[in-house]
Amino acid sequence: MSREMAQEIDSGGESAFNPALRVLPIPGIRRMVNLASTMDDVIHLSIGQPDFPTPPHIVEAHIQALRDGHTGYTMDAGLPELVTELVAYYSERYGRQLKEDNFLVTTGATEALYLALSATAAPGREFLIPEPTFPLYAPLVRMNGGEVKSIETSADRGYQLDPQEVIDAIGMSTYAIVLNSPNNPTGVVYPRETVEAIVQEAAYRGVKVISDEVYDHLVLDDIEYPSIISCAADIDQTMVVSSFSKTFSMPGMRIGWIIASEAAIKTLRRYHMFTTTVANTPGQWAGVAALTGGRGFLDEMIAEYRRRRDKVVQLVGDAPHLTGYWPQGAFYILPSLPANADGSSVALRMLEETGVCTVPGETFGESTTNTFRISFSTSLEKIEEAFSRMIPWLEKQQF
Repeated sequence: MSREMAQEIDSGGESAFNPALRVLPIPGIRRMVNLASTMDDVIHLSIGQPDFPTPPHIVEAHIQALRDGHTGYTMDAGLPELVTELVAYYSERYGRQLKEDNFLVTTGATEALYLALSATAAPGREFLIPEPTFPLYAPLVRMNGGEVKSIETSADRGYQLDPQEVIDAIGMSTYAIVLNSPNNPTGVVYPRETVEAIVQEAAYRGVKVISDEVYDHLVLDDIEYPSIISCAADIDQTMVVSSFSKTFSMPGMRIGWIIASEAAIKTLRRYHMFTTTVANTPGQWAGVAALTGGRGFLDEMIAEYRRRRDKVVQLVGDAPHLTGYWPQGAFYILPSLPANADGSSVALRMLEETGVCTVPGETFGESTTNTFRISFSTSLEKIEEAFSRMIPWLEKQQF
């Protein structure tokens, strides 16, 4: 090895790393949050985690697991007690009899998505991904040699996905379709007829469907949530990813899972052993408590998110230059600026000049550069204060 090469590797030069890492963007969410951390009096409409405390019985279960010495490794597929409860929970909720071998417990939904996408993406395989999209999916496909075809959705249709557009986009190289409902960053919930049309056609064509369902309980209107578990004829061609983070306000405990066919889980378990080995053991015991304890707090949490959603939609409608719509789930809205506006520049200047932190729309795809994401996972008081700063500022802008 030459002295120059050694110096470059020692200094952490770019060529010291796998070239595939170049497809990983600098996360727009972190960029804004990091900048905001250097400022005073910032109101965050940027954070994508619940602001509700973790329910006490879940916290106590986590602490008790530590006291009981549950700090070693679990089985690689997950704590057996947790897997058993996940089977019962999903089988009852969606009316499909699942088995322990259909589950793999992971270090949050992020690892679950990493396993699902990086284990399947490969040169010559195309993944259809609706846009705007959570910024994790496409880079994982690309860094493993796969190709991404975006299916654009539009604000004037409330970012609803047209299933026929997805079906028409399926080609000879299409390997999988990635869905996310309720959606981050739009809050859209795909109706059952959309999900059924996609999974049925995908099964007919031999195309897999990977569904990110981490917001599955955060449905804010009186509508049924159609998981692909209940929409697909079988789960042989599907993978569902979820976690405790959003529903049970446990983001830092890092417990997620994949639901898939026994054959897929067998392969993913082996891959999982070479990533994080096992998920957080005390956190898995906390997950058992989450599934077996009372869930009254969920109704209260959803009711509060609904109040916030209603207020945010009203305030977006009152704000000059912003166009909104009606998000039905999660805790996000992606309002549009005029078509010629640069959402990144607007979000950055708005943060610097008003102290309100949002996330630029370009974070979520090339079709939403004139938008910014607002998260209403903060109090009504802070939301109202944020808009009391934003609205006068927006009135002064020229587009």
